[in-house]
Amino acid sequence: MKLLKAKIEQRISSLCQEITEIYAKHTQQPIDTITIKHVLGGMRGMKAMVCNTSYVDPYDGLFISGYSVPQFEDKTPEEIFFLLCTGTFPSLEEQEELHQELQQRSEVPSYIWNLLRSMPSTTHPMTLFSMGILAMEELSVFKQKYLEGAPKSDYWKYSLEDALNLIAKLPALAAGVYKILFMNGELANNKLNLDLAGKFTHLLGVNNKDASFTNLMRLYLVLHCDHEGGNVSAFTARVVNSALSNLYYAASAGLNGLAGPLHGLANQTCLHFINSIHEQIGLDASLNDISSFVQTKLDSGQVIPGYGHAVLRETDPRFTSFMKFGDTYCSDSPYFKTVKKLYAVTPHILEKFKGGKISNPWPNVDAISGSLLYHYGITHFDFYTVLFGFSRILGFCAQNIMARGLNQPIIRPKSITNEQLKELVNK
Repeated sequence: MKLLKAKIEQRISSLCQEITEIYAKHTQQPIDTITIKHVLGGMRGMKAMVCNTSYVDPYDGLFISGYSVPQFEDKTPEEIFFLLCTGTFPSLEEQEELHQELQQRSEVPSYIWNLLRSMPSTTHPMTLFSMGILAMEELSVFKQKYLEGAPKSDYWKYSLEDALNLIAKLPALAAGVYKILFMNGELANNKLNLDLAGKFTHLLGVNNKDASFTNLMRLYLVLHCDHEGGNVSAFTARVVNSALSNLYYAASAGLNGLAGPLHGLANQTCLHFINSIHEQIGLDASLNDISSFVQTKLDSGQVIPGYGHAVLRETDPRFTSFMKFGDTYCSDSPYFKTVKKLYAVTPHILEKFKGGKISNPWPNVDAISGSLLYHYGITHFDFYTVLFGFSRILGFCAQNIMARGLNQPIIRPKSITNEQLKELVNK
């Protein structure tokens, strides 16, 4: 881990220098105007925190450490984690070091499997996944070093230890949740020398003979890894970790936010929508049929799931990346064909709907991701948030390693009452 630690230390030093300069000259510089709409609207769009791992541009989409989706879509999750932490892609030597570190840390403690198997069979997969991570909290290196009186300057190093230990176990833990709930519960050999995506698909035991499934999971884990610091799951993880709760606590909390219908269930909603098209029209609906279906839904007051985004104002580049994958590997899938047909007609309908008042008629990543998972045999919709969480933990860990390295304070915004709001308005 010597190479990764050296790169992170270099990045932290550079960012600290930038922060010192900003503090010295610009601490009173306003960066946003807080309005009543911000306070009552869930702080949406309010600039209130710093995230150096990623940002989302309204027109060009997700950037990881300054790199756009087309520049990193062919990378592995390991390379992306390195990029999130260091700001650079790893060299072959750095990549091999990280791979070996994760391989050595990948064994899930046996008591975790006993715990998960003791839960009712009706338990949601995300509950088991979150519980499994939280139950490993006793392994936290950060917790132990904090109790021993480690200096603040070393907090990030022990957060990195926790991150590597946690990430290494995600393939086995996620696959184990699937096996326990939806298969016979027998766990496969976790000792194979594979990357994160390859190990996960091997342990999952679904579509093992189709190499493109591993390619899909590699792409899925890369595209969902991070999305700024203010989304529900990342922000929750940041708030929890800001209290110096270790990454096991923080990651579990972030997953619990991701499990909410308004955050992590969007691709399931999109897949249900596609299923409704197949049920009502057929697997090979024409463009005219789908256009009429979409228009009818809009006229009845319903939304078209997967279209629109809180930040984006163009087609999500992650959607485009998945489209390229589908064209290459599963162009004959009826689900993928329906996604393409929806893309051909829906934006034009939304552009004209209600006099063109819809600010973003374009698809986001959720409009396609669930359909690809379904094509490869992941037909248990409830498991999709586990895959989302598996990926997003890469971002949780990187963001909080940086937060500890920069010695960021506990997150504690001020709240006010309705009465105080009215007083402000009256003034």
